[in-house]
Amino acid sequence: MKVLVVDDSKTIRKIIINCLKDAGYNDVVEAENGKEALEKLEQNDGIGMILTDWNMPEMDGLSFVKAVRAQQTFKAIPIMMITTEAVKEDVITAIKAGVNNYLTKPFTPKAIKEKINKMLQG
Repeated sequence: MKVLVVDDSKTIRKIIINCLKDAGYNDVVEAENGKEALEKLEQNDGIGMILTDWNMPEMDGLSFVKAVRAQQTFKAIPIMMITTEAVKEDVITAIKAGVNNYLTKPFTPKAIKEKINKMLQG
């Protein structure tokens, strides 16, 4: 399965990609913000899962999630928000926008794997 990883921090993207590889997901597409992620989503067939940050320049993760959910083609793709935003209201806002799962930073490889498995079994 191809995974789209969206985060403005190259370091965080690399950490997430390493966690994905450990979990058996080797086909990864990277984007620095929501705007770039939408372009990559349209250019890459077969993206089956999206992991996105919330706080990014140009287009934040919440706006990105809403844009993805507004397009019939991408509506069913599971999305996990990985962010420092940890208050209950933010989690609720993200879920209402269309996020399937939510993980706060800092995280462990085990936590990412568990959240992905739960989300995909959904």
